Amino acid sequence: MKGGKGKATTAKKETPEVLKPSDDRLGKRKAAVKADKSSKSKANNNKKAKKDPNKPKRPASAFFVFLEEFREIYKREHPNVKAVSVVGKAGGEKWKSLTRAEKAPYEAKAAKRKIEYEKQISAYNKKQESNADEGDEDSDRSKSEVNDEDDEESGEDEEEEDDDDE
Repeated sequence: MKGGKGKATTAKKETPEVLKPSDDRLGKRKAAVKADKSSKSKANNNKKAKKDPNKPKRPASAFFVFLEEFREIYKREHPNVKAVSVVGKAGGEKWKSLTRAEKAPYEAKAAKRKIEYEKQISAYNKKQESNADEGDEDSDRSKSEVNDEDDEESGEDEEEEDDDDE
């Protein structure tokens, strides 16, 4: 029996030594995985197109049209409440309790705003297309080709000036 325990204790002593390198490798792998995740998120952020500040904003839904009006009423009735979340929760509960007939005016306002938005966005898209067409005419050649020509022209001018000096 003593021999069995002795082997077990030696196995325990060897096991931590054997596991240490693998633990180190796991730690490195975890660090590498974290680095990969952060680099991926940075890469995704770079892919996103920048928002155009001139683009029309999307219209509010019927609920948000209701909430605009509800906020004013709620603030008059509860002047001490400063938390936005409380007003939002109260508005949500009120919206859920409204009947379809009571929601109809807000849905009509939202529909009007959507129609106006669609007109604005179509005008915006036409403007973007016309700007893109104008930009395409100038960019038939790549920037490097244009820069190469500029370098060649400036080099020719320098040679001509050098010939005049001699």
